[in-house]
Amino acid sequence: MPDIFSGLSRSVFDTANPAPYAERAIKGVSEEVVRKISVDKHEPKWMLLHRLEALQIFHEKMLPTWGADLSALDFDTIIYYVRPFDSAATPDDWGEVPEEIRAVYERLGIPEAERKVLAGVGAQYESEVVYHKLKKQWEELGVIFLDMDDAVQEHPDLVREYFMKCVPSSDHKFAALHGAVWSGGTFLYIPKGVQVADPLQAYFRMNAKNMGQFEHTLLIVEEGADVHYIEGCSAPKYGSQALHAGCVEIFVKEGAKCRYSSVENWSRDTYNLNTKRAIVEKDGLMEWVGGNMGSGTTMLYPCSILVGEGARCDHLAIAFANTDQWQDTGAKVFHMAPHTSSSVVSKSISKDGGCSVYRGKLFVAPCAHDCTASVECDALLLDEKSRTDTIPDINIRNNNVTIVHEAKVGKLSDDDIFYLTSRGIPEEEAKAMIVNGFLEPIIRALPLEYAVEMNRLIELEMEGSVG
Repeated sequence: MPDIFSGLSRSVFDTANPAPYAERAIKGVSEEVVRKISVDKHEPKWMLLHRLEALQIFHEKMLPTWGADLSALDFDTIIYYVRPFDSAATPDDWGEVPEEIRAVYERLGIPEAERKVLAGVGAQYESEVVYHKLKKQWEELGVIFLDMDDAVQEHPDLVREYFMKCVPSSDHKFAALHGAVWSGGTFLYIPKGVQVADPLQAYFRMNAKNMGQFEHTLLIVEEGADVHYIEGCSAPKYGSQALHAGCVEIFVKEGAKCRYSSVENWSRDTYNLNTKRAIVEKDGLMEWVGGNMGSGTTMLYPCSILVGEGARCDHLAIAFANTDQWQDTGAKVFHMAPHTSSSVVSKSISKDGGCSVYRGKLFVAPCAHDCTASVECDALLLDEKSRTDTIPDINIRNNNVTIVHEAKVGKLSDDDIFYLTSRGIPEEEAKAMIVNGFLEPIIRALPLEYAVEMNRLIELEMEGSVG
């Protein structure tokens, strides 16, 4: 397949479009903003009441103090909702998207990826989904692939049954904020027995200064169905705060399989405080594949709740912390039924003073006998001033289980670098080769085009690593 990401450079992500629409936007979170969102989207009363209740919870909840330092985050400087252009409905024709917005996604390779490898694609710009389309062959099999705003209008009963039932607003301060000001995102419903052969993707782009993005992703995979969904995201660098507090809820029914892959490449300005969670029923399989880099501060711990006998989950994750970055990432797994199994493989890299933290939780309920769980955390330090921590929380309430936990920290081998440079490979390239080999088991789990993108992003992070 062609390499659609070969031209990626840092400027592709850091270049911002003019944003005159942001000049009229209200900063700060308030009931006025919440009501405006609901009115603009013509939402039913139950959704407005949900938003207002979540807003109250947000004001009552305290900032978390156990992870990354969030004390500098100023909620009053953030734009929580803005419409980059007016449209009565989300376009399904790429030509209907405003030219200046199309140019952003064309630089990122999204339209070409849709034509070549995707079953469907969505694109969100600021608070609004600007394009959404599903290939007809899947539409005819009953697959529903809409932006969340349209789903609330077209499938209100289905949305209401599942919306924020996996991640309630009461969970924590940023779940509550999300419940109050969410906008855009993806609704994906796979009917019983339907196996979607190609991935579906959504790409989220923040463009304006001090922007906040709060997309909601809701995936329902019915009995025996199979789907791979990919999310990508980026934002330009301004030197002032931006906030991402999205939410991903996934429901994997009996015997179903879902793979969720994400490449999160926010700018150093961004606080990435995302919440992702799946409920997995009998014999279901949930796979998480993720890469986190770019953002100045990240707190992200994808969670699998194994509620059905024989349910399984796999978590594969990469975190790259560069200068002035704190990547606080990990995984949470709850074994709530017998014969469930889980595997967590987390790899992190710290460079030029960056800090990578693996923070994981593993819980086995008293009823969950004959479970197996494996957690593997590998960290690579590229210099003496960088940092890595592993903070596991393991709570086992049943003796008839098999649990393995392994954590390793290593440095770049001088012998390996010498071997490669002695054969004519420049030192910087040699270090990049070693890093790519370290990450390869996770990157190969991505589709080819996205593995290429991830490798290119890592190369960009590695630039200037010599010395």
